[in-house]
Amino acid sequence: MNELVPGGNVPLPSGTLTIRVPGPFDVSALVTDDTGKVRGDADFVFYNQPTAPGARLAGDTLTVDPPGLRPGATRLTVAISPAEPGTPLGHLPGPTLLVTGRDGRTLARFTPPRPRSETVLLLAELYRKGADWKIRALGQGYADGLAGVARDFGVEVLEDATAGARRQGRGELRDQPPPTRTRPTPPPSPTSLPTHFIDLVNSTRATAGSPPVAPDARLSTAAQAHATAMAAHGRLASESDGLSVHQRVTSTGYAYLTIGEHLVSGPRTPAEFVDYCRSDPKARRTLCEPACIQAGLGHATDPRSGTVYWTALWAQPFSPAGLHRTATDVITLTNGERARAGLPPLSPDPHLTDAAQAHSADMVARAFYAHTSPDGGEPWHRAAAAGSTRRSIGENIACGQRSAAEVVLGWMNSPGHRANILKPGFTHIGIGFVGGGAAGTYWTQLFGG
Repeated sequence: MNELVPGGNVPLPSGTLTIRVPGPFDVSALVTDDTGKVRGDADFVFYNQPTAPGARLAGDTLTVDPPGLRPGATRLTVAISPAEPGTPLGHLPGPTLLVTGRDGRTLARFTPPRPRSETVLLLAELYRKGADWKIRALGQGYADGLAGVARDFGVEVLEDATAGARRQGRGELRDQPPPTRTRPTPPPSPTSLPTHFIDLVNSTRATAGSPPVAPDARLSTAAQAHATAMAAHGRLASESDGLSVHQRVTSTGYAYLTIGEHLVSGPRTPAEFVDYCRSDPKARRTLCEPACIQAGLGHATDPRSGTVYWTALWAQPFSPAGLHRTATDVITLTNGERARAGLPPLSPDPHLTDAAQAHSADMVARAFYAHTSPDGGEPWHRAAAAGSTRRSIGENIACGQRSAAEVVLGWMNSPGHRANILKPGFTHIGIGFVGGGAAGTYWTQLFGG
């Protein structure tokens, strides 16, 4: 696999390519000719227009058949913007672009220098060189959002008081979302959750002193898909049809900091389902988790047995402030353990943080769990690539834990991880956390000294 730097390029094999940018981003692409200008609306691929000749967008994944692009096209530029409009990219986890060939082999990866105030980032461009195609890493940001992209790609911008910034000319983009923001497969309305189900849940949570939850359509989409898959196979499973329940959540575009789930068979109604959750101590703790503020519910019946399968999801959505708070909690708990051992605290380090966050994101994106990445990268390689000059590097990873307290306790109960936390020579630390993948949560502690 090729690790790209800005300006670096590699040749691409023939056949369809898959380009992914996991995380809380909207992926888009612009198709141009040698002039670098779009020809019309059809040259812009984004969540409201997910297909064009030779290109298709589904969630965080762009599938491209370069020879199948419209006649005259010689470039396809991949861009990202925050899924939550107006959020600077510097407040989000660092993006990583992954390019995979038709055989499933990762061809290239590009992690650009961490953005700051930019709200749009051009990550890479596919371009034709003779009869062949290559990919070039870009990393060009725009603090003025899609207006800057429009300017460079030849789209005239006109202000419209009712529709935000509307580009006219050779294409139409928007800085602000349209009044109804749709995605390629619109999820069901949040009102599809029975009102009495939410009422029963929130009554139970109120008794426990937890805040109420609100229905979320994306969580309901994921819950329904998982319940349907379980019913089709006739068994309870956290993974069905090759997808974990957490992967179904992130595929809807929902990014989370905390998640809990109930996978249950037997109850016939939402009220019976809630009664079960109330009666089981572990299920009740999940139902009443204070950090979760949104919920989704799905159920399906196995036609062979008549058994009803249920999936309920409880989550705290991702936010930059929430990610910072989670990392801070891990550092505070880690330093508490060091204080009990008579050791000085570790100071947060931005380079170690970037490397740790990128590794957690990489484990989710490439479906592995290890200190050594699939291309052979080690913790010290990742730290150096992020700009760290620390002489000694150590790393702890974990997956599946649902809170800072749980993950630090797990590390302290493991001799090797405990040794890293209590190593006298370490002076700095970075924390990475990403929700998704088969395990649901992926944590990285990166130490430097």
